[in-house]
Amino acid sequence: MRVATFSIAGERRVGIVDLDSHSVAPFDIPVEQALSGVLALLRRNGVGMPRTLSPLPLAQVEIEAPIPLPARNIFCVGKNYYEHAHEFARSGFDSSAGSGAIPQHPIIFSKVPESVVATHASVLIDPSVSTAIDYEAELAVIIGKGGRGISKADAYDHVWGYTIVNDVTARDLQGKYSQWLIGKSQDTFCPMGPWAITKDEFDLENASVRCFVNDDLRQNSKISLLIFDIPTIISTLSQGITLKPGDIIATGTPVGVGIGFDPPKYLKAGDLVRVEIDGIGTLENRILERVQ
Repeated sequence: MRVATFSIAGERRVGIVDLDSHSVAPFDIPVEQALSGVLALLRRNGVGMPRTLSPLPLAQVEIEAPIPLPARNIFCVGKNYYEHAHEFARSGFDSSAGSGAIPQHPIIFSKVPESVVATHASVLIDPSVSTAIDYEAELAVIIGKGGRGISKADAYDHVWGYTIVNDVTARDLQGKYSQWLIGKSQDTFCPMGPWAITKDEFDLENASVRCFVNDDLRQNSKISLLIFDIPTIISTLSQGITLKPGDIIATGTPVGVGIGFDPPKYLKAGDLVRVEIDGIGTLENRILERVQ
């Protein structure tokens, strides 16, 4: 099931997407509940899915991020593909490189909720703040059942579904501050979407993630090549941290980010970044310079 958060006539709604008919069927839930997007479905405390209303043409609605404002920071995993771990360790911006290119344990950081934007929204860059803006195409996990001390064997029981994230990063800020929050959390630096897909309909073993910049293929990898798989990530996070329904975990990006080229291929105003994940869809955002 593909679930979209969207707006129509000034109201935010949540509904099931049918790609064959290019339509979305809104759930029959109060508008105040729909304000939280997909979170509205995860907060039903065991109650089944609500009924749906008459479908609307996708062309008549504005697609928003599946969870427009997450309740907590987005959890992110760094250096989680082997080739990317090596390219980042060579870049000079990796504050963890002293322990080796390949991490022994998951590297966890976060992005603030306010950095989230939808597909087709602009990613705004400010040259007075950073001149080294990079892209990172990633699969994101959406937690459906909370828990603490979750075992690897039980991890998928806590997954509701998946979406796409572009972990946009200011590399110079990432290097300057050592900790990555500022460089990762600039306004508009977390494009998410276009919608979420439930775990039962996603082929995790065979899906690929790709990133194009102006139709130039930069990243292309199988998600199954993660260094630390999803059960390991969930188990690691939940050791002492209680995960909650609606938590989002970006699982890491493959080789081919801008910092990996010589010279680096940073994003500039006018660039169009497109992230694709098989079985989910396409997340597309234009890079624009912020107007002061």
